[in-house]
Amino acid sequence: MKLCIVTHTVKKGDGQGRVNYEVAKEIIRRGHHLTLLASEVAPELKENSQVNWIEIPVQKFPTEFIRNFVFAKKSADWLQKNRADIDLVKVNGAITNTSADVNAVHFVHSSWLRSPVHISRTRRDAYGFYQWLYTALNAHWEKQAFQKAKVVIAVSEKVAQELVNIGVPRSRIQVIVNGVDLEEFTPGVDDRQTWGLPENVPLALFAGDIRTARKNLDTVLYALAKVPDLHLAVVGNTEGSPFPQLTASLGLSERVHFLGYRRDIAAIMRVADLFVFPSRYEACTLVLLEALASGLPVITATATGGAELVTPECGVVLSDSDDIDALVAALLSLVDDDTLLQQMGKAARSVAEQHSWTTMAQTYVDLFEELIKNEEHCSHPHLSPSSRSISLPFSTTGAN
Repeated sequence: MKLCIVTHTVKKGDGQGRVNYEVAKEIIRRGHHLTLLASEVAPELKENSQVNWIEIPVQKFPTEFIRNFVFAKKSADWLQKNRADIDLVKVNGAITNTSADVNAVHFVHSSWLRSPVHISRTRRDAYGFYQWLYTALNAHWEKQAFQKAKVVIAVSEKVAQELVNIGVPRSRIQVIVNGVDLEEFTPGVDDRQTWGLPENVPLALFAGDIRTARKNLDTVLYALAKVPDLHLAVVGNTEGSPFPQLTASLGLSERVHFLGYRRDIAAIMRVADLFVFPSRYEACTLVLLEALASGLPVITATATGGAELVTPECGVVLSDSDDIDALVAALLSLVDDDTLLQQMGKAARSVAEQHSWTTMAQTYVDLFEELIKNEEHCSHPHLSPSSRSISLPFSTTGAN
C-alpha cells in the first residue's frame, strides 16, 4: 500500500510531530510505502528506503500565517499531480488546500476563537488582532477540510464534541488518544537537589506556557496560598510571564520554584508528588498522559482535553477551571494522605499503560488499512451497495 502523510514536522519532541512520527514508524513496520510531505523529518525516517520525503521548505517566510499558507499551496500542488499513485492521504486540520481521506484533529480553531482566554480577548493590540485573524481564517478553512475527509480523527472526546458542534457528523468521527513514551515517563526516584527543590516536603508540579493565562497558573497560585506547606515546581518559560510577580505578591516565593523551560521534564516528574493542571482551554495535552505515566495523581479540569482519562482512582477533574475552593479541596485531600497518593499513583500508571505510542500508532494504521480495503471493494461493480460503505473498526480510543 502507498500512504501519504501531510504535516509540517515528523519527529520526536514535537506534539503533533511525534504523533505522525510514531504513525510513520508503524506504516514502515508493516511494509507499506510512505510519502511524507513535510518541512522537517527525523533523520532515521529520511534514510529509510520505504520513505519518500517531499521537502516543503517554508522557514524563510516571516510569520506562521505565511508559512502555513505557502505549505498548504505547495503540498496541494504536489498532491494534485501525484494523487493517483497514493492509496490514502492523512492530514492535520487545514494544512493543505486539497482533500484528504483522513484528517487528524489536534486543535479546533472555532472553539479556541470562542474561548474567553483567546489572545484577542486579553490583548487589544496589533498582536491580538493578528491572533484573532489567524484563528478565524483557520476555523473557516478547517470546516471545509473536515467536510471533505472520509474519516475525521479527534485526539480527545473534547475535540470530538467540538467537531460535532461545528457540523461534523459524529458517525465520521473517530477518537484516537495521543500516546506516551512509557519508558521515558515512568515512576521512580530522583534527587530534588538537582533542580534546587526542597526535600521532605509535599511537592506539586505544573508545566506549560506560563506567559499567558490560558494554562491557568494564576488559579493554582491562589489555591496554593490556602494549602499550607505544599510546594509547587513550575516548568515553563518565565520571560514575559506575570506569574513570578503574582507569586511574590501572594507571599509564596519560598514555596513556588520556577524552573524555566526544561527538556528533562520526565526526570522532574519523578521528584514530584502530584501534577496540577486545570487549564482553561486545551484540546489534548501530552503532558497529562506523561504525568499519569510517571505515576502522578493528576488534578485537572473538564476544559482540558484528555481529562476523560483521569478517573477518580487516579485524580480529580474539576468542573470549573477557575474554582479556587474546589482546587484547594482537591489539593488538601491528596497532600494530607500519603497512602492515597501512592494508590492513585499506581492507578495513574495503569491508565497510561493503555496508551503507549505503539498502541496509538497501530490503531491509526489499522484504520488506514481498513479504509483502503473498503475502497478496493467499492471499485468492484459486482459488489452490493451495502458492501461499499466504510466500516470503522474502532469505537473510542487508541487503547481499544
